[in-house]
Parts: sequence; C-alpha cells; structure tokens
Amino acid sequence: MRIARYVVGENPVYGVVELAEDGGEHPDTILALTGDPLAGPVKYTGERVHLDDVRLVAPVIPRSKIVAIGRNYVEHIRELGNAIPEQPVSFLKPNTAVIGPGEPIVLPRVAREVHYEGELAVVIGRICRDVPAERVADVVFGYTVANDVSARDLQKSDVQWGRAKGFDTFCPLGPWIATHLTVEEASDLEIVTSVQHADGTRVEGQRASTALMMRGISELVQFVSSWCTLLPGDVILTGTPAGVGPIVPGDRVDITIEGIGTLSNPVVAQDA
Repeated sequence: MRIARYVVGENPVYGVVELAEDGGEHPDTILALTGDPLAGPVKYTGERVHLDDVRLVAPVIPRSKIVAIGRNYVEHIRELGNAIPEQPVSFLKPNTAVIGPGEPIVLPRVAREVHYEGELAVVIGRICRDVPAERVADVVFGYTVANDVSARDLQKSDVQWGRAKGFDTFCPLGPWIATHLTVEEASDLEIVTSVQHADGTRVEGQRASTALMMRGISELVQFVSSWCTLLPGDVILTGTPAGVGPIVPGDRVDITIEGIGTLSNPVVAQDA
C-alpha cells in the first residue's frame, strides 16, 4: 500500500495510491481516507481523485524529529575523505526542513556549496523505545524517499552539522509512504539520483543499493531508539551512497528508490 498526503483545495488529506503498474481497476488514482493513519484508525471515504488532479505534499511532517544517519555507505565515506566510524553517526534535522514533491529546494545565501543526498527514509508508526532488532518491523509504518540536502561548506566549517543540514527546505520527502515493504525487502532496493540542469542535460550522480549500508534498517532503529523515544511520524534517514554532488539554481533533483517511487524537486536561490 502507498499512503500519500495531498491537497485538493486548501487542506491536506491522506489517501491510498493505486498506480497503473499495479494493474488495478482505478489506475493512477488516490482513494481518500478519513484521517491521519499515523495518528489512529482511518476509513475510506469513498472519494477517489486522479493523481494528475491533486498536488502531492510531504507524506509526513514528523511530529517531533528527523534523526539522520551519516557515513553509512563505505564508498560515500571514501569520496569525502572521512574515516569509517566505529559507531553510527547521528544528527537531527528540524521538521521545518521538510518539503514535499515538486516544492523548491531553496539555496541559502550563506552557503556556497550545496549537495544532494538521496536516501531511504524509515517512517516510525508507534511510540517506542529500546526496540530490539528482531522487533523493528513492529514499529515501522513504512518507507519513503528523502533528500538530505547539505551545505557542504558549512558542514566542514561548523563543529556540528545542524545548520548545514537543517535549513528550511533541506529535507524533501515523498512522493508517498510505501507500507507494503518488509524490512528485508527495504534492505535491498536500488537508489538512483540524477540532476537535470537548466539547459536540459541530465547527469546521474548516484546508483547504488540499500544493501550496501554498513548498518541496516534494524540496527539503525535499534540504535536510535536506544537513546531517544520515537513517536509516530518520526523519520530516520539511513544515509546516502556515493555519488553526491552540487546543485545550483535551475537544477531539478530526481531521486528514485525501487519499489517506492520518485521524489523530484526544483532548486532555486534564496531571494535577495
């Protein structure tokens, strides 16, 4: 099942997406739900709309936090010249950094070098703490695509990464949450990131598998929940593979994760 959050009129609502590739009776439509599936039981309203007639927004706005994992792919560690960490590297991104599909990534005036980072995101479905690895599936609501946008020059100059990775618009999520994937399935998905430039040329930056993560989904959820309580809607970013690169105004970043979908965002400059 794919859970989307979309706007018809003014207020965002949730719905279940049925794609043409699924072979169902209602291709490329969304069946509306009565409420927020991360907050409690929901029902179908009976209303169905076509995907082309709605605006998708971020499938989740974390109620409390986004916990990101850094340096979780060996080749990415090497491309940036960093040492392989003995423990998971974690940091927080504010929920104000979240945007949805099609919304612009705004490059701040203070940053000179901003990079994309395509990542698998884990969406938590229930309150949990100290989750053992064998119980991780019980607390995961689903998976979505994320872009851990990073001001690389500020990341290098600051002691902490909060500013470099926490600007408004620096955490695109979407296009929806895939709830049908098991932990095992999500642990071997292809990630492809490409950038389309203003002149129409497209460059592929990342092509890898989540199977290359040094620490997998179960280990990461176990680790994060060992030091903080996770709430429904919290998001864990699992790290990015090699191939990160710069983005500039006029670019469009497309991140596709097998079995989930494509997250696409244009890049603009901050207003003077």
